[in-house]
Amino acid sequence: MLREIYITETNCITPLGFDVESNVEAILRGNSGIQLHSDISLMPNSFYASIISDEKINSAFSKISNKTKYSRLEKMMILALEPIFKNSRIELNSKTAFILSTTKGNVTALKENSEENFNNAHLDVLAQNVANFFGFQTQPIVVSNACVSGILAVSVAKRMIQSELYDNIFVVAGDEVSEFVLSGFNAFQAMSELPCKPYSKNRTGVSLGEATAAVLVSAEAKNAKIKVIGDSSINDANHISGPSRTGEGLFRSIQNALKEAQIETDNLDYISAHGTATPYNDEMEAIALNRLGLQNVPVNSLKGFYGHTLGASGLLETVIAIESANQNTLFESKGFDEIGVSEKVNVIEKNEEATIKYFLKTASGFGGCNTAVVFEKVN
Repeated sequence: MLREIYITETNCITPLGFDVESNVEAILRGNSGIQLHSDISLMPNSFYASIISDEKINSAFSKISNKTKYSRLEKMMILALEPIFKNSRIELNSKTAFILSTTKGNVTALKENSEENFNNAHLDVLAQNVANFFGFQTQPIVVSNACVSGILAVSVAKRMIQSELYDNIFVVAGDEVSEFVLSGFNAFQAMSELPCKPYSKNRTGVSLGEATAAVLVSAEAKNAKIKVIGDSSINDANHISGPSRTGEGLFRSIQNALKEAQIETDNLDYISAHGTATPYNDEMEAIALNRLGLQNVPVNSLKGFYGHTLGASGLLETVIAIESANQNTLFESKGFDEIGVSEKVNVIEKNEEATIKYFLKTASGFGGCNTAVVFEKVN
C-alpha cells in the first residue's frame, strides 16, 4: 500500500502580494499583475509583463536577513519558503528533502562576464544557496523541465515520499523576467501587444511574468489542506517549441493521473489549465480535454493575472487552485471574452461558488513535455 501524500503548507511571492491571502484577494477583485513596462535594460520597446518591484523584494528580505550575497531570484525564493519553513517546525534530517524548480534560474548572472557569474548561473549553485540559507542536511534536488517544472516538482516529491526515501519535502519554484527570456519569446513572435487572453478569439500571444511559490509535501496529514492522489508526465516529442496537434502528451498525462487517482472524468470539479494564450497551446489543450470528455468541467488559466511565470507557473497555479478548492470558489479566467479554440472548453468567465472536491492541474512546455496532477480536498 503506497503512502498517502499531502500538501500541508503553501505560499507565494508575486506582483499581487507576498502571501497567499493577498493574492486571492487581488484575484477576487479582478486585479492583474500585468502592466505596461518601459525598461530598456530588458527590452528596447515597451512591453506588457507581470514584474515585482526590486524595492518590495529588498524591503521584505531585509526583515528576515541582513546578508547581501543573494541574487534577486534567490531572495524571492527564500521569501516564498521562509514562512512555510518556520510554520512547519520540521526537523532537518536525512528524511527531509528540498526540491528547487526553475526554468532559467540565475540566468541574469551572465550579463557580466566573469568566472564567478558563470558559476552562479548554474542551477545546482542556485539550489545550494537557497538550501544553505535554511540549513537543509540533504543534497538539494533540481527540477528543470521547461514550463512544467513547477507542477512536475510536486509529482517528483510525491513519488520520492511514496518510495520512502523521505517523509517531508519542501518545494520552491521560481523564475524572473529577464532580458534573456523576453528576447527569446520575442524572437518567436509569441509576445502579446496587450495583456494576454487565454482561450480567447482575440488573443495575440503570451504575457510574461515572474513569481516564486512554495509548498510542503508530506506523508503526515497534520494541517493538510489537500491530498495528491494521481500524477503523470508524458513527453510527446513533437517539436522543440510547438505542442502536439492532437494533444497526445497531455491526453496521456491526464489519463494516467486519473487512473492512479482512481476517479472518473465526471468526478473532476475544476481544471487549472496551462492556458498561455498562444494559438497552438490553447488549441492543443482544448483538443486534449475534449478527447478525454472533459469539455464541460470548469477551466481557468491564471496567466491573465500573473503572465506566464515559466518554471514557477505550475506551482503558483497549484497554490491558487488549492485556495479555490478550500474556499469553494471558481476564479475567473481573466482576459477571456469569446471562445477562440475549435473544440468546446468551459472557461470560467466570472468568480462563482462551487463545490470543489477533486481538481486537476495541467502544464505543457517546450520540448513536448506535459504534466498532470490530480488533487483531492481534505475535509
